[in-house]
Amino acid sequence: MYRLIARLVVYRDFEKDNILMPLAKIIKDFDTGLADETLDREELVSRIYAEIHKLLDVATRYGFDDNLWHNYLTYLLVTNENPFSITCEKAGDRGGSVTAFAKNDFKVIKALFNYDFSKIEKELDINCFTVIENYHSIKKSERVYNANVSERVRTLSKKIEAAADENEIYDLVTESYKDYGVGKFGLNKAFRVKDEDGSAIISPITNIAEIKLSDIIGYDEQKRQLIENTRAFTEGKKANNTLLYGDAGTGKSTSIKAVLNEFYPDGLRMIEIYKHQFGCLADAISQIKNRNYRFIIYMDDLSFEDFEIEYKYLKAVIEGGLEVRPENVLIYATSNRRHLIKESFNDRNDMGATGDVHHSDTIQEKLSLVARFGLKINYSAPNQDDYFNIVRGIAANYDKIKLSDEELTAGARQFAIAAGGRSGRTARQYINYLLSEL
Repeated sequence: MYRLIARLVVYRDFEKDNILMPLAKIIKDFDTGLADETLDREELVSRIYAEIHKLLDVATRYGFDDNLWHNYLTYLLVTNENPFSITCEKAGDRGGSVTAFAKNDFKVIKALFNYDFSKIEKELDINCFTVIENYHSIKKSERVYNANVSERVRTLSKKIEAAADENEIYDLVTESYKDYGVGKFGLNKAFRVKDEDGSAIISPITNIAEIKLSDIIGYDEQKRQLIENTRAFTEGKKANNTLLYGDAGTGKSTSIKAVLNEFYPDGLRMIEIYKHQFGCLADAISQIKNRNYRFIIYMDDLSFEDFEIEYKYLKAVIEGGLEVRPENVLIYATSNRRHLIKESFNDRNDMGATGDVHHSDTIQEKLSLVARFGLKINYSAPNQDDYFNIVRGIAANYDKIKLSDEELTAGARQFAIAAGGRSGRTARQYINYLLSEL
């Protein structure tokens, strides 16, 4: 195994993996010890079990099943970001001399797939490799693991198992890169930014609510504008940074999540960032600007107090800095405030409360951020009829709710009064209340 891995060229980064290389070293030490009769069986068994433990941990995180060894090798293939795999993402086989090196590596992969562990099992009196190659996992909720990664890895693993040679594996893997991409951006829908000393660490969000735009009742015109803008973006056309503003609980954030689910198959990805992280926003964008996906930078509940200056970073990134925003990056934000930055009645005085001589310039500074959003969509609180329609629409999804229309709307009216207002969120909370009483 050690000699096989040493022959890798394109996927030489496999050597950095924390299971494959340690396992190869164990097998190398086993062969050496067996040859010169210095084999320390207990020590090798302990090292093997340590690697099996790591493999079981990966299998649990990604919902692998059947042949965990094959799943694991396939996982390495679909997550390894190298010049060949990145070039193939969303475009497929590009040809060129690198093809020969890639096929050499796939020949090695096929040999690793077919590696015979029976000799080491027999000599050390263990059966752990047989178990992982015929594994039956306990059924888990998809909230425990990333279902997208699991399905793709297991499907491709089965195809590689059945592949006749490296040529067939080459076609399978490059087609997978074309259809789904490679690495974390290829396998995940959404991400969040972690700020580590001013540097952006983009980490996957593994469980996303499978909300659809059709699940959002009402707001048809708002959804139409959002869909058209997003579709233009995913098709490589000009599109606008978008601000969804209006009353709380009206479906602004839900609409953006639904848009992600709708256009994910078209290469859309979403990165969530908070205003205290805007200092590393430029770094995050630099990491995605050359990838063959469309990225929406998502900012939820965006607003600024007078003393907060983070909006200046955002202004520069959206429009105004020397570096042009990449064409594969767009910004979507939600806010309860139309102008994002807090305003007061003093702002309407000629000189403001502080006696600002250039008061109009100060006001323009506050308004300049929202002006950088080319599309602004208003989500206002529903009137009573619209609110009742939302309640009826949600209730229709639950056969358990047997109330008449009069009973349903009467209860919805009382619930809204108690909640302090009508909204889509209030409607959902009312239905949850009804379900809790059944």
